[in-house]
Amino acid sequence: MKKDITELKKIIVKSSHESKEGHIPSTLSILDILWVLYNKIIKINPNKPKDIYRDIFILSKGHASLGLYSILANKNFFSFSEFKNFGKFGSILGGHPDRNKIPGIEASTGSLGHGLPLAIGIALGLKIKKLKNKVFVIIGDGECNEGTIWESSLLASHHNLSNLTCIIDHNHSTDRALKIDNLSTKFKSFGWETITINGHNHEEIYNALSQKHNKKPMMIIAETIKGNGIKIMENNPEWHHKSPNSDELKLILEKIT
Repeated sequence: MKKDITELKKIIVKSSHESKEGHIPSTLSILDILWVLYNKIIKINPNKPKDIYRDIFILSKGHASLGLYSILANKNFFSFSEFKNFGKFGSILGGHPDRNKIPGIEASTGSLGHGLPLAIGIALGLKIKKLKNKVFVIIGDGECNEGTIWESSLLASHHNLSNLTCIIDHNHSTDRALKIDNLSTKFKSFGWETITINGHNHEEIYNALSQKHNKKPMMIIAETIKGNGIKIMENNPEWHHKSPNSDELKLILEKIT
C-alpha cells in the first residue's frame, strides 16, 4: 500500500536517526516538489526502469537522497525494507544516490554543480534523436555558486532545450556564504524561461511543472524552507547534517505533519 507524504517524512526521520546519517532539512525542502513530480508529472514505469520513452529525473543536490529514496520506494522501484540499512556498508541506499545500485536513479550525484550539466546533455541527446521524453533536475541554491551551472545554462538556452525543466530549491541556506540575488533575473539573462513559486504548495508546483515551454528551457525557482514541517530544524544551520537523538526523534514524530 502506498504511503502518504506524512508517512514518508516519518520514514526519513527514523532512517536518519537509526543510521546517524542523512541530511533531513535539505530533504524536507524538496519533498513536496518530488511528491508532485512523481505522482502527477513524470512518466516512468518501475517495471521498466530503463524504458527508452521514460522521462528523466536527476537529483543534483544528492545529499537530499532520502527524499528521492522515499518517493521511489513509494512508486515500487524497491522495498521500504531497504531503509533499515540506509547509510550502512553494503546497502544500496547510500548518503548519495548511486545509479549502479538503485533502480530509478538516473545519475550518481553529490558533487554539487554536476547534475544540471548531465541533465542538459541528456536533454540535448533526446532532442537530436527527436524523442519526446522530458528531463527534470533539482539543484540547490548553493549550487548556483558553481561555475558549471552557468556554463551549462548558456548551452541549454543556445540549443533551445524546451524538453528541460530545472527546479532550484531556494531555501536560502547559501545566503550565509554568498548571496546570489535575484535568480529569476539571472536565468532570464541566460535565455531561460523562469517562474517563481512556493515550493511547498502542491498546486503551484503542479502548475509550474505542467507549463508548456516556448522553445526555451524552464527554470522554476521554488521558495522553500529548509527543514520544512519540523520547527526545531527549520532554517537552523545546526541541523544541516545532524541526526536526531532518541528524545528529539520522539518529539519530532509527535509534531510532524
